[in-house]
Amino acid sequence: MKKSFQFLVFLSLIICLLFTSCVPTRKFMASEAKVDQLQKDSVFTHNQLTDCNAQVNNLKDERTHLQNEKANLKNESAMIQNDLKALNSESKMTIADQAKRLNILQNMIQSQRNVMDKLKNSISEALMNYKTDELYVYVKDGKVYISLEEKLLFKSGSDVVDPKGKEALKSLAIVLNNTKDITVLIEGHTDNVPIKTKLFSDNWDLSTARATSIVRILTKDNGFDSNRIIASGRGQYYPIKTNETIEGRAGNRRTEVILSPDLKELYKLLEQ
Repeated sequence: MKKSFQFLVFLSLIICLLFTSCVPTRKFMASEAKVDQLQKDSVFTHNQLTDCNAQVNNLKDERTHLQNEKANLKNESAMIQNDLKALNSESKMTIADQAKRLNILQNMIQSQRNVMDKLKNSISEALMNYKTDELYVYVKDGKVYISLEEKLLFKSGSDVVDPKGKEALKSLAIVLNNTKDITVLIEGHTDNVPIKTKLFSDNWDLSTARATSIVRILTKDNGFDSNRIIASGRGQYYPIKTNETIEGRAGNRRTEVILSPDLKELYKLLEQ
């Protein structure tokens, strides 16, 4: 009986101990869950604070950028206003001078036209004994052109000027020597039929050699100023007629003497 009583007491003590130990365990687990939630809330709050700080910095940058743009626009506006004022002032000051300058410019252009028309007439008279299928004179873009056909100047494939061609160039040189303030360009042309000889590798060679021959006759034989004359060759690359016919190719085999007025004074006026 005594042993049974002792066993019951021992069992009661064990149950009490188990019961009393359950309460702190529950409290501990609840506290642990609360701490975990607080940590999560702290992390979330910290992230929100970081985002807010980033947004604040972005707003500051945008405000600074807008302030700079506003300042730049203000400076540009001031510069434009100053330019407009200066332009308006200059226009008011020079409007009479501009009218005078325009009148001078128009007179100079008309004077140049008159000179070139007179020169064209003089050359036409000097070369009037030659047929139109040998040469012709015309005005284009304010310049006088004397187009000399191949049959007047050269034999086929040659750069040696024939006697009849030399006489025509002599008559032309007389007029040119009596005309000041012009420059002379001698421009050789061919048809598109290929050429290759010991002297000329292609049509470009031939056209340039023919132009050079005419320059020598005008300068060395007839005294024209070498500083006022240029020789050039354009080969087959500037035809004025079709190369599909005999007549067209003959028209393309030509040498042009191009007379240009001296425009130095005109350029000086435009630069002022």
